[in-house]
Amino acid sequence: MSAANSSAGMAKAPSRLSKALLSVFMKRAVVTAIDDVADGFRLVTLEGAALRGVAWAPGQKIQIAMGSAFVARTFTPIDWDATVGRTRILGYGHGEGPGSVWLRDINIGDDCDLFGPRTSLDTRRLTGNIAMFGDETSIGLGLAFARQNRTGSTSCFYEVNDAATVERMNRALDVSNATVFERHEDGSHLAQMAGVLPELVRAGMSFVLTGKAATVQQLHRDLKRLGVASNLIATKVHWAPGKTGMD
Repeated sequence: MSAANSSAGMAKAPSRLSKALLSVFMKRAVVTAIDDVADGFRLVTLEGAALRGVAWAPGQKIQIAMGSAFVARTFTPIDWDATVGRTRILGYGHGEGPGSVWLRDINIGDDCDLFGPRTSLDTRRLTGNIAMFGDETSIGLGLAFARQNRTGSTSCFYEVNDAATVERMNRALDVSNATVFERHEDGSHLAQMAGVLPELVRAGMSFVLTGKAATVQQLHRDLKRLGVASNLIATKVHWAPGKTGMD
């Protein structure tokens, strides 16, 4: 039995319809490696014959079934080996939602069903150097961009609950292009993040804004005030307080 099927809160066996949908529309993979790179962050390797020959681009997402074709959570692959049939995701486990429970409970050898990859964030119009802003839910995306941006460099800027933990993770993954801002309840860290924008704009960067809805909206307003054209900005909201199931 897969971890997704046995996790707390997901004890019901898949229905007959759910099983049929899983077999027709989803790809079967097996967890072949797990690396706990920092508190709450797990680097998970998935392999399977169904992952071979798959076309993938940075920014695309996969959705992993949480024991049912009707309940899935979204993850961003950081790379994809179409020859071997292997992909890796960096997951952030927080709270008791289905995705966090699945991430915490999986073990090597567990199987899972996934849908995708498919477009989540369209960055095809962005070329050259990219500045990506996000949070803990965006770090996998930042890794994908940093390793696959063939037209320029990628610099990442993250708002996080625990800066020391994320810095440890960056060292473990040999990440040198990330700047971390620790969250403050009064939102003062957002002013610090906005403070780096003018220099990036002068450098002619394109911008990718992801993560918390309020932060994405604020940074987008800041960029527009700085005169950045809409075709140089891509946005993707991952979550908002009180809302579940966003991707």
